[in-house]
Formats: sequence, structure tokens, C-alpha cells
Amino acid sequence: MSKCVTSEKVTSGVRVKTFPEYIPENSRPEEDKYFFSYRIVITNENSDPVQLLSRHWIIINSEGEREEVVGPGVVGKTPVIQPGEQFEYTSFCPLDTNWGTMEGVYQFVTHEGREFEVAIDRFVLVSDSV
Repeated sequence: MSKCVTSEKVTSGVRVKTFPEYIPENSRPEEDKYFFSYRIVITNENSDPVQLLSRHWIIINSEGEREEVVGPGVVGKTPVIQPGEQFEYTSFCPLDTNWGTMEGVYQFVTHEGREFEVAIDRFVLVSDSV
């Protein structure tokens, strides 16, 4: 059972749930290399389709060192999510400490061209050694 802490938040009718997990087989604690995966489920609770344009992650390790990752889409995609539908993906995060946090925002656009931000609530990445 993972010690990682999930999160869930709804912003502007878009629900973002996170499911982080420590990956011991890809980690090397003796070299301060800890590898985590995180599964994201994005649900469109609006009555109109929305499209994910970009992401902005804030990753903070247990020593307070901050890294920001900004880029188009997620895992190479800019999905259009229909009303009531979900988009799910898995990505990865290496850390040089045995725990840390991630949080951020997605930039979305409505079919009418209105852009808006959706919060990704903070979740915790925790290795087995904590």
C-alpha cells in the first residue's frame, strides 16, 4: 500500500483527481534517486466540451527546493473532454529526496474560445523509506 497522498479538486466544473505511487524498482535510494508515478483523472462536469491546452506543475522536494514544469498538453496530448466524460493519463516524477509534493494548474479552453485555469490540488509523493 502506497504512503502517497491523493488529491481531488473541482475548478470551473472540471474535476481533477490524482493518484500518486512510489516506484521502488526504478528508484535508487542509496543515490538519492526516488521515482514516482502519478495517475490523473480529469472529469468534465460542465454542459459543454472543454480542451486541455497546457500544464504548469510546481514540484517541491522535502528540502524545500522548487522546480516548475510548464508545457503544452499532457503526455503529448491536448484532449477535448466532452460533458460527463473523463480523460486519464499516467506520468512520472523523479525526486532527489524521499518525499515531496506536486501541485499546479491546467489551462483549458471552452468551445467558444474562453480560456480558464483548473487547479491541481497538492498531492504528496512518499517513498517506502519514510
